[in-house]
Amino acid sequence: MADLRALFSSNNPAFDAAEAFTDRQHQWALVASALKEHLRRTSTPGFDVEDLEAPRTNVIVFHGVGGVGKSTLLRKIEAALSAAEHRPDQWGAPTWTQQLLPIRIDLSRAASTGSDFERVILTIRLALAGALGRTLPSFDVALRHYWEHVHPGEPLDEYVRRSGLTGRFAEMLPQQLQAGVGEVAAALALPGLVGSAAGQLTSALVQALRERQERARALAGAVRTAALLEATPDLEALSYYPHLLAWDLNQLPSKKRLTPVVLLDTFEDTGDRHRDFERLLQRLVWLMPNTFFVIGGRSRLPWADPALHGQLDWTGPTAWPGLALSSAAVPQPRAAGQAGRQHLIGDLSPEDCDDHLARRLTLDEQPLIDADIRAAITARSHGLPLHLDLAVSRFLEIRRSGRTPTPADFDCTFPALLARTLSDLTPEERHLLRSVSLLDAFDLDLATRTAGLAQQAPARRLTERPLVTENPYALWPYHLHRAIRSAVRDDQHSDDRWTPADWHQAATRALAALGEQWTTATTLGPSRLLLVAFLRQGLRLARDHRLTDLGWLTRAAFAYTDDSVWEPLALPTDTSTEPAPDTPADALAELLTTIARRQHEHRQRTADRLTTVLDSGLLPTELAEMGLYYRAKAYKDLSQNQAAREGMQQVADSGGRYAPRALRGLANLARLAGDFPTALAAVPTLGWKGRHHRVLGDIHWSQADTTAAVTAFEAGRTEAEQHGAAGERAMMQVRLALAVSFANPDRADDELALAHQLLDGLDQRSNTLLAQVVTLIKDAGTSDVTDRAHNLHRDIEAAGLPFLHRFMELALAFHHAVRGEHQDLAATIDRLRTLTATGDFAYFTDIAHFMAALPLPEPSATRWTTSEDDVRSAWRGLVQARQEHLRAGN
Repeated sequence: MADLRALFSSNNPAFDAAEAFTDRQHQWALVASALKEHLRRTSTPGFDVEDLEAPRTNVIVFHGVGGVGKSTLLRKIEAALSAAEHRPDQWGAPTWTQQLLPIRIDLSRAASTGSDFERVILTIRLALAGALGRTLPSFDVALRHYWEHVHPGEPLDEYVRRSGLTGRFAEMLPQQLQAGVGEVAAALALPGLVGSAAGQLTSALVQALRERQERARALAGAVRTAALLEATPDLEALSYYPHLLAWDLNQLPSKKRLTPVVLLDTFEDTGDRHRDFERLLQRLVWLMPNTFFVIGGRSRLPWADPALHGQLDWTGPTAWPGLALSSAAVPQPRAAGQAGRQHLIGDLSPEDCDDHLARRLTLDEQPLIDADIRAAITARSHGLPLHLDLAVSRFLEIRRSGRTPTPADFDCTFPALLARTLSDLTPEERHLLRSVSLLDAFDLDLATRTAGLAQQAPARRLTERPLVTENPYALWPYHLHRAIRSAVRDDQHSDDRWTPADWHQAATRALAALGEQWTTATTLGPSRLLLVAFLRQGLRLARDHRLTDLGWLTRAAFAYTDDSVWEPLALPTDTSTEPAPDTPADALAELLTTIARRQHEHRQRTADRLTTVLDSGLLPTELAEMGLYYRAKAYKDLSQNQAAREGMQQVADSGGRYAPRALRGLANLARLAGDFPTALAAVPTLGWKGRHHRVLGDIHWSQADTTAAVTAFEAGRTEAEQHGAAGERAMMQVRLALAVSFANPDRADDELALAHQLLDGLDQRSNTLLAQVVTLIKDAGTSDVTDRAHNLHRDIEAAGLPFLHRFMELALAFHHAVRGEHQDLAATIDRLRTLTATGDFAYFTDIAHFMAALPLPEPSATRWTTSEDDVRSAWRGLVQARQEHLRAGN
């Protein structure tokens, strides 16, 4: 089918604008399965069209946000049921053989004309008039009686034309009604009634039915026909007449038998405060159990909700088993759809979006929209078909201006998309929608407080709309559709759009609400998952809306760094073009993301980014100390130890929160310089905050005292477990494996396995790489260590962690000493000497000599805690023990 609006947007006669339909094979399968079951049930001998108590399963519902493609799906289903050539090949052939009559009714048009239910009934009867070519006596007599009572003097055919129901069957309905009158009159043997008023004929028919006249009962013998004809012929009575229509259809000869499939589109337009129109439509569905209904709307159909008892005639899960929510103890996420007969229409996949755009506009059978533009539109649409169609219109508008469209032209939202979204929301819900658009995810309390409301009821109503998806397993279960969220945030056209002050106030409320939720949560115990989730939302709010009062974010920032677990707080971006921070929130966001990103980028980049943040002067003093400390750590990893010492000393002198860490850093720097006594003297002053066991263990293993090192690292691991510090526990375990790997390779296997288990999910890149070095030490003396070390060298280089090169060369020195490879050992010692030329880690060169029982070429500047001879003997002993171990293994 051609898209005429798009087709008439171009002067090029070769231009082809098609109404592209993207495969909805899953939805068709759901319809086909439900329809197959419906046909099977209605064809069984026990099916009774007059049974008004049996549960109804003759309906399937597709709901979803406006613009997601519900109407297109229903039109395609209508076409597929009409003729096989209109059915997409992917949908496959149906298995039924019964004749079907699809009837699609746009309820938005019915509501707009004011005729509502009359229009629905007439549309169905008109379709049957064309398909059957015969009367439906019971219903036709009742309809004629209603018409003459409610529309006196107005011919039905004139009304049909005036109301827009014209079509090739429009003239047939009045004729069939008249024929139906003739049939009834003939059955009653009262030919004089043919031209009389409908009331007279109706009275005669009622009398005949009451008297149980056989011919009358054969023609219009539904049990309740007489009662319906006796009722006042008003709209209320009309809503029960479908019962007669169902009976008439059930009486058709087998060769004429057909099953209507009524597709009710835009069901959301039936909504009103008292559900008046919806009540009439529900009667239609209930009273025609031999008709199959496909309903499309923005919200799920709530008929199975017992809370509607009294508002509708039939409610509850017993009446509508297919419409009831899952009875599972834990509900499934709405985004995954519901079981039974309610199904959420989801967004299109990126592949479907591209296919839709490629087929939508073509020139010489080639896509008119280039691939790069299609990709830009797809990314911005988040799979919403309405966005795709609006983008196509924009593409044509740009071409008409004489300019060639570019991908940048489609980095935008569309006012029409927002207008569709807002059209059926109350003012209170519109306010809530804008409020929650500030949030990545929310719950009822967070939404209510961000909107500044006193009750949660409006938020609950909003979450029931399809523009909000739900994941009950998430911390905040509700998420606004991403395309709609973008449109709300970019709104510059709606009458009630927010001012910048409105957005700022809402962001302030949201940040405060997040802070209170986090504070409450932490009273129940620390949770890394909660901390990171709150920080991600809070940092973005504070940064995007230039909030000056950081409040709880400062406390959360300290909690984030305390545990050395580096979950990303923001998606990676092109850091080469990032502007310098210009608000405190900006600076804090940059500070924390830089600290986290250092696990994935070169440490020099980390140092440069932290320098930019510190130079901005936007951080409060305590947060500036955090930046100074982590910059000093970056300098240490880069072997810029003088700059590292100056930074650590500045933080230590401040006496603030990071002073114990800085003291530990200074102790470690003393150790790196080979001044072990100074480092050891600092240990008693460090305590838990200064990670005293870690510092002590590093001193001991460096002097080959592996027993003491293992004891210190085990104590540090236990202390970390007591404090719930998963990051520190993993670091202790890696160092424990390091100490054990020199002395006991068999135990090292187990310790390394535990180290990798504890590192999993912590994003500690330096410790992960150190664990790989430990593996080389554990395997020293075996055949493939050198090749593996070469591969590891590349990973260390890419990570920007040069200090790890020294550990790797030390591992190789141990390997060559064990194997007695003197030439390779000499080359390794030369590399170590170059790597430690600045003085830091120079004792690694001494250790390499000790391992091979080689004399030092000159006196060493290293100050050991014991004599140099004791350290030499200990390291040589570890080499000899490994040689014995390997001989025993052979």
